[in-house]
Amino acid sequence: MIRKYLQEYSIWYVIYGLMMGLFLLTFWLYHLPIVYFVNSLALNLLILLGMTVWFFLRFRRKMLDLETYTADLGLEESLLPSDQAYLAIIAELEAKEADSQLQATSQIKQLEAMVKMWSHQMKVPISALSLMAQTDNLDKQEVRQQLLRLQNYLSTLLAYFKFSQHQDDFRFEAISAREVMVNLIKTYRVACLAKELSVEIEGDWQVKTDKKWLTFALSQILDNAIKYSKQSGSITVFMSETGLALSDQGLGILPEDLPRLFDEGFTGYNGHEHQKATGLGLYMTKQILDSLGLSIQVTSQAGQGTTVWVGKH
Repeated sequence: MIRKYLQEYSIWYVIYGLMMGLFLLTFWLYHLPIVYFVNSLALNLLILLGMTVWFFLRFRRKMLDLETYTADLGLEESLLPSDQAYLAIIAELEAKEADSQLQATSQIKQLEAMVKMWSHQMKVPISALSLMAQTDNLDKQEVRQQLLRLQNYLSTLLAYFKFSQHQDDFRFEAISAREVMVNLIKTYRVACLAKELSVEIEGDWQVKTDKKWLTFALSQILDNAIKYSKQSGSITVFMSETGLALSDQGLGILPEDLPRLFDEGFTGYNGHEHQKATGLGLYMTKQILDSLGLSIQVTSQAGQGTTVWVGKH
């Protein structure tokens, strides 16, 4: 601390020493009694000592505050004089603020693009419902299916907003994954009937997790299985003590699409070809399962089907 104090205020002590030297030279040139100079020097040194103590205490308090700021901001301890260190901190804060604003702007643009994409996706079921209403040809099964699509889109969008702002509300409890899957199949019953799909569940998986978010993650996997299944196909869910595997006999996934399957906004060949994907379902599923301490793996063969495994790490 003393070294840093001298580093910052050394110039003033040098100036003071030079002034005392000039006074001594003046006394010597005019042949003034040196005792007067000594008395004046002693008084000045006493005043200088008092001022040094006062300035040092102020400097010490300033440096302690500076160390607190650097620790809070995660900066390295500055070797610069305090004023320059404060300027360095201000520059660092300005840089961080600029970076935060850039990230916020990027996030806003991303959300705007997401909402635009979502509004486009939701036009399809809304248009279908509107057409049925205008023609007075309301098919209850078709209405339920379109409403289910709307509900799924909204659930995914809300989950995305919640996770993007880190507003999770996990509540871990022991649950039966079989029970969760049975309830989901009941929810997607209309969609399964429309494609004449058979669904089979084997075994059970007892897991301690958040029921609401696991249900959401599994709903995205089941929705994809139904969405890309062939007419009159089948979906099998096998469960064990380590996890569950959901298999379908659908379109499958191209090998080049598998590595990017969980990337945000990625829809792959099937999503583009059939215009059914938003690119967020599996991304959100991966984010949620990671937060729950669970893992997800996908194996697939184009034209033969897909298997999604969810379980403990």
